[in-house]
Parts: sequence; structure tokens; C-alpha cells
Amino acid sequence: MKFFSLEAAKELGARIAAELGSTLADHEEREFEDTEFKVRALESVQREQVVVCQSLAGDEHGSSADKLMRLLVFAGALKDAGAAEVIALVPYLAYSRKDRRTKPYDPVTTRYVAAFLEAAGVDAVVTADVHNPAAFDNAFRGLKLNVEATPLLVEHFATRIPGGQRVAVLSPDAGGMKRAIRFAEALADRIGAPVELALMEKQRSEGLVRGHAFGGDVDDAFVIVVDDLISTGTTMVRAARAALDRGALSVHAAATHAVFSADTANALVGEEIDSVVVTDTVSGVRERSPSLAPKLTVLGVAPLLAAAVRPLLRSA
Repeated sequence: MKFFSLEAAKELGARIAAELGSTLADHEEREFEDTEFKVRALESVQREQVVVCQSLAGDEHGSSADKLMRLLVFAGALKDAGAAEVIALVPYLAYSRKDRRTKPYDPVTTRYVAAFLEAAGVDAVVTADVHNPAAFDNAFRGLKLNVEATPLLVEHFATRIPGGQRVAVLSPDAGGMKRAIRFAEALADRIGAPVELALMEKQRSEGLVRGHAFGGDVDDAFVIVVDDLISTGTTMVRAARAALDRGALSVHAAATHAVFSADTANALVGEEIDSVVVTDTVSGVRERSPSLAPKLTVLGVAPLLAAAVRPLLRSA
């Protein structure tokens, strides 16, 4: 088995490789003056099973599109070099939020990305907390695994909930309700106490968010708002305000992917949210959000992702 990690995900890739008892194989990424690039292995992959780690969140290393293109080109190059199997390990799978048509002629980018990866020769895809697991399953015809970060997040909160305090898990939109239910059930098992469920209405159209309906009892509760990702932070903040208006004692934001925009830290640093917990599927979270440091916790996903990949390896 050979384990490669493209530069944008090199630190996380190295940690995952170490969990698997391996090290990163050598590769080259070189940019040309016109923004084109090439990427190639620097050691033989003939008849090898190859894992390639690449997270697709846009940042200072490149846009989501650029990172996806590098992954596609590298996968194709590996297959051309004789790799027997290519497993794409994608901690954050971009373009997954548009998984259905909500307006005429809308793209369904989840399906297109799946087709791109298959065309490049990718045999299996492993990701974490994809936006819509059902759409992910339907889009990818090959082997696919979606790893939930729920165990990490649950363990974090289990030791921080004040004794005797009511606990409620709040989904900031209807689409995330199944995720919230799984989280609430896991947290209840871990702490040995009931965990309430709540739901905030959200309708998004052309960048505008609407909806004020709220279901569930959060009065005098330690509230955890659970989502798959945080982008601008506005979804978390509006859910937190709604919970506080209904008597919540404290509100905590929990998400797997810290896809922070330039203004996210400004949105989350306010008094509405007491703590923000994310994972390192997206790199450089702390560096990009220094103002959030007093309330930010970043959990490592390397052990979870390594555990998902390990059964796929022929040498395992």
C-alpha cells in the first residue's frame, strides 16, 4: 500500500498515515506561470493499492475547484502508472451541498463530482460527514464510506455538561434532523441521561435565509446546535438566538467541517454562542480565526478516518 497526501492536506494526511502505521509516499506538485500545474508520484505504484488524501475546502492553498482538479489529475496519473486501486480519502467533500434541484435547470453537483472521480479512475471514496448521505450513496457507484464525527463530538461534550442540567440538541434546519437525532441518542447513551431534541426552521433562497418556526423545549437547557459544517456562521447564530429567546442557559455550536468564510469568526465571536467545536477536516482553522481562540476547540479526525480506511487495505 502507498499513501499519498496532496500538499493542501499534508498535515492531516501524515497523521492518518501514522495511524495506519505508514508514512507519506513522495510526490511532486509543480505550478506553471499560467496557473496550470502537474502532479505525479515520485515512486513506483505499479500493481499497488494507493490511498490519496485531499481535502477540498477552499483556502489559501487554492479553491475547492483547484483542489478537486489536482485530485482528479493525480488519480488519473496513478492509474496510468499502473496502480491497481486508488482510494480517494477526502475528509471534506466539496460541492456536496447542491445534491438536488430546487429550481429549474439547477445543477446536481454531488452527482457530477462522483462522475469526475470515477472517470479519473478512483475506485473508492472515503469522506467525513457528507452533507447528504443518501445523495452521496446514490451518486457514487463504487465503494463509498461516510465517516461520522459524532463519537468525537459526543465525547467532547460528555465531560463538559454541568451535572444535573437539562441537555438539548438543536438542528438548525429540517435537513439536519436525522443527524441531530443520531447525535442526541449517542450523547444520551454516553452521559446516561435524557437528551431533548429541538428544530429550527430554515429556508434559503438566493442567499437569503428565512423561517422562524421553532419546535422543542430548550428552557433551562445546555443546548448543542449540531450541523455538518459552518460556513458563514449565520445559521449557527440565528439558531442560538432562537434558543436563548426560549430560555436556553447556554448554546454551543458543533460541526465537523470548519469551512469558515472571511467573516465567520466575527459572526461566532458574539455572546450568543458559548463555545465552538469543530474537527480538523479543514486545515488552518485556528490560524484563520484567532479571535475565536477563547471559545474554539478543534478535534482530530485522523483516528476515525484511519479506522475507516484500514479494513479496505489488502495488507490489513
